[in-house]
Amino acid sequence: MRFSRWQAQGNVYLVAEEPLTADRVRAGVGDADGILEVKDRGRDWIEIAIWNPDGSLAEMSGNGTRIAARWLAETTGADIVTVRVGEREVVARMLAPPFVEQQLPFSVGEPGNAAGVRFTPVDVGNPHAVVEGDPAELPRLGPAIENDPQFANRTNVQVARRVDEQTIEARVWERGVGETESSGTSAIAVAAALGAKDARVRFPGGDLHVRLEGDQAYLVGTAERTV
Repeated sequence: MRFSRWQAQGNVYLVAEEPLTADRVRAGVGDADGILEVKDRGRDWIEIAIWNPDGSLAEMSGNGTRIAARWLAETTGADIVTVRVGEREVVARMLAPPFVEQQLPFSVGEPGNAAGVRFTPVDVGNPHAVVEGDPAELPRLGPAIENDPQFANRTNVQVARRVDEQTIEARVWERGVGETESSGTSAIAVAAALGAKDARVRFPGGDLHVRLEGDQAYLVGTAERTV
């Protein structure tokens, strides 16, 4: 498989310009958190498929779409890139390297219960269940909530707590992946669930900045080629 290797706040993706199958992904993902398959592209737009290591497809990834946008911008020189994932689109604006700002819609649902804890569901083009609590509880709660029967297609899970008015500490369990160093859509989900309109979300892999305006989230983070 021909690919380049990228990272966004410790979240590692391979970018591949060739058709992929679940079997090829499982055989070739290595230690990456997923593979971005470039399906089509123009000067300022790119269509991708986001593959998880287990060979399943993800509906959305904030870090993955940010990497795809920077990858295209480095190729064509575009300042603004539209990233298409299925029927969804993310608009990304290039800032001073390696930073990128993205705009993504989100919605917050009614609280529920799973694995004996209360969670807030948030949709950021993919499903999230946010638990407010000690992030150290993630290894126990992540797999239990991900696979709770109420989630027909499983869910991403975050355990997060406020450090101060503008800082949130969080860990993330990604559906089909397990714990990852960071997640862009998870940053939006925890900010929305905890009611933080302008926040720095601190993951083990690094910080992401989230600003919420109505039903739109503005996410700023890095995207860097490593190989």
